[in-house]
Amino acid sequence: MQIRTFLLLGASAACLSLQAETQNEGIQDSTQMSEVVVTGTRNATDVRHLPMTVNTISRERLTANERSSVLPTIMEEVPGVLVTSRGMLGYGVSTGGSGSINVRGLSSGAGQMLVLIDGHPQYQGIFGHGIADSYQTMIADRLEVLRGPASLLYGSNAMGGVVNIVTRQLEPASDGKILQHTSINAGAGSYGTVQVEGSNQLRAGRFTSTVAAQYQRSDNHRPNMGFEQYGGFLSLGYQISQNWDAKAMADITHFNASNPGTVAVPKLDNDQSITRGSANLVLENHYDRTSGALSIYNNYGNHHIDDGYNAVGGKPQTDYFRSRDAVAGISWYQSVLATASTRITAGIDYQHIYGRAWYEDKLTGTTVKTQQRLMQSAHDHANEVAGYADVRQEITRYVTLNAGLRYDHHSTTGGEWIPQAGLVVRPIETGEFKFMFSKGFRNPTNKDKYLYKPANEELYAESMLNYEISWRQRLLDSRLSYGINLFLIDGRNMIQTVAMKNINTGEFRNKGVEVEAAWRVNNHWRLNTNHSYLHMDKPIVGAPDYKGYLGADCVYGKFTAAAGLQQLVGLYTATGANEKQEDATLLHITLGYRICPLLKIWAKGENLLAQEYEINEGYPMPKATFMGGVTIDI
Repeated sequence: MQIRTFLLLGASAACLSLQAETQNEGIQDSTQMSEVVVTGTRNATDVRHLPMTVNTISRERLTANERSSVLPTIMEEVPGVLVTSRGMLGYGVSTGGSGSINVRGLSSGAGQMLVLIDGHPQYQGIFGHGIADSYQTMIADRLEVLRGPASLLYGSNAMGGVVNIVTRQLEPASDGKILQHTSINAGAGSYGTVQVEGSNQLRAGRFTSTVAAQYQRSDNHRPNMGFEQYGGFLSLGYQISQNWDAKAMADITHFNASNPGTVAVPKLDNDQSITRGSANLVLENHYDRTSGALSIYNNYGNHHIDDGYNAVGGKPQTDYFRSRDAVAGISWYQSVLATASTRITAGIDYQHIYGRAWYEDKLTGTTVKTQQRLMQSAHDHANEVAGYADVRQEITRYVTLNAGLRYDHHSTTGGEWIPQAGLVVRPIETGEFKFMFSKGFRNPTNKDKYLYKPANEELYAESMLNYEISWRQRLLDSRLSYGINLFLIDGRNMIQTVAMKNINTGEFRNKGVEVEAAWRVNNHWRLNTNHSYLHMDKPIVGAPDYKGYLGADCVYGKFTAAAGLQQLVGLYTATGANEKQEDATLLHITLGYRICPLLKIWAKGENLLAQEYEINEGYPMPKATFMGGVTIDI
């Protein structure tokens, strides 16, 4: 289907939505994107005063389509974002893995897009990328997605932007009563897919807690592509005084995934057993003119991989690839309202990145010496320390100026200065122009410098400059909002493998336009749409020329429906001499009916147009799939 047809379908859906009758119950104001964010600034701030582009996705939107992972919803709700995938459930890792978040031609799979949980970085210490299967809906209260460099606040790996998963907790009751909510969601469907999630939230006086557990599995649509996952989450909070709060959070996920190889070259025994987790302690202060936090965190992983063998003519591996890693850190910031119009935020970050990799004999469990260059003991860790300051100045009621500077020092790469500046002009009360300049960077990982044959100890940081102009406006008492972004990215020193050696040779220039709009038509209907066009002088895998989405939510009494139509045009699945692009039009629908206050039943279908397409080359996506289930609320 061509872009014109897609837009025509969108317009038709909008016209049909106007026929909805008005009733008392339905979609509430909570379906609108919040104006207050913490990503892009360390304190809760009205996004209309920030020069960067931040999208907020509420828990209501995250759960509307009964998905266990947050990634498919990010891909639909945020323009310019594409998440690679290979099957119905499970992203996996290593060769054949997916789950890379591609934003404006920069990818989390390459360590250029950072995922945070409550502001703390989530990535492997050795390989420098995140683990997509650990980003579970059960832990998320909302998502904040910042497009464009966020290295001023978050350092390395945030050169393309960040996804911040803000975790769940109950808001206090106005009368101080004890509050609790328990939810159980269970579903099953195509290819033996099962997903079960349970959570409990409690608030009693000054104490809060959230406990959640999750299980899911699938055979997926190809042989040797099984996936199984267990996960848990715990959050505890205590209000020490009117001005001080303490929090402790931990999450863990374990999954077993199989990679069947490409259709042309199928594999056997390419199995992965992965455990990832994180824990953090936070002490927060809140005063009239200042607020801040001190946090200690650690995210860790244990990885056990059988590289498998070709189904035709191959031989089974005699050893496993093993790795363990962690990223431990301390972060402090304080934000001060110095004058009625000046806010200064300053902070210090420290990270200890460490891990080791080895090969283990399958029979004896002993370490195997191989011809591959494994990490040397002298280089199995790195330290990173940084300091930053950011100033937000309200020049007049119509103009806000932001400027900041970070100095980041890595123990093996050296130092990096990170400037950022932006201007917000509000010519009318309901709209604002934003002008943004920012620098992003990524330090080479231990893998880039010390692991395997292409390793090069002389590598230095990748970096990019981002220039962005945008306009955003709210109409009809904020029931209708829209925005448009124009951006230009200049990247340099990208790490590429040339003649079997990693070197800093890569340069690129990406530019594009992003458009989005949301309309709460009435109490029953909500529409949202977004479109992005990307031009890359050097195309990369996982980035489309065009991505568009039209979504519609409907609530009528006990009945709910959520539908989405997504168009991908010119999606690169291979580059270079064998360049390949894919087009696809994807339709999903989720229906729900609340039988009583405690019980809801639901059913959903994905890829209902049964499109044949690939996101990872050689890994065809499933055609139409279906699931049904129940939700119990107590």
